[in-house]
Amino acid sequence: MTTYERIMSVIAIPMGWILTLLYDFINNYGIALIVFTILIRACLFPVYNSQIKNSAKLKEFQPKMQELQRKYANDKETLNIKMMELYKEENFNPAGGCLPLLIQMPIILAFFVLIRNPIAFMSDPQMLMAVHESFLWIPDLSQPDPWILPILAGLATFFSFSMTQTMASPDVGGTAGMMKMMRFFFPIMIVWMGRAFPSALTLYWFIGTLFMIGQTLLMNKIKERKGLN
Repeated sequence: MTTYERIMSVIAIPMGWILTLLYDFINNYGIALIVFTILIRACLFPVYNSQIKNSAKLKEFQPKMQELQRKYANDKETLNIKMMELYKEENFNPAGGCLPLLIQMPIILAFFVLIRNPIAFMSDPQMLMAVHESFLWIPDLSQPDPWILPILAGLATFFSFSMTQTMASPDVGGTAGMMKMMRFFFPIMIVWMGRAFPSALTLYWFIGTLFMIGQTLLMNKIKERKGLN
């Protein structure tokens, strides 16, 4: 086991236990992966809920931001200073939207080493064979799917970014332009990586992104109903 895998084992070993328990109960590796993904996303719900609330709060004082933009249109340095002062006044964290991704990255990395080297993190012998099971059109979940699953993951990522962009802040220091670029670049990157990574990891990303989209749509509907009452 490499030094990197030893570090990741802090997360990978518990993930291996959970995945083994799910497989013992379901007896289908692909479905066990889907249930595993939903469990992980459900545990991260408070983080995503905080992100949605952060975006809603941003909309409340967006007119103040637009006023500052008009006032300091020719002075980007002062504009950024005034924006930071406004964020502090409103108790708003502009980096809050990045928190879910930052939290999820160690989980994805740990899941990657778990799938790539299951013998190092799962003691149950049946799991060494389970990781090679087929699922739907995928003949081996430990191997990359050349096109279908990566494209589905890329489309889901694009839709998720599009939803997030509608709640993004006005352009400060080129952030809006960067978000628009990421809206197209990141899904393409997901497709490219999905064609190289084990199908199980791409399936995790696809199902997780769908779950996140569903969470966002549900939270938006709840907010709309509250607004009407």
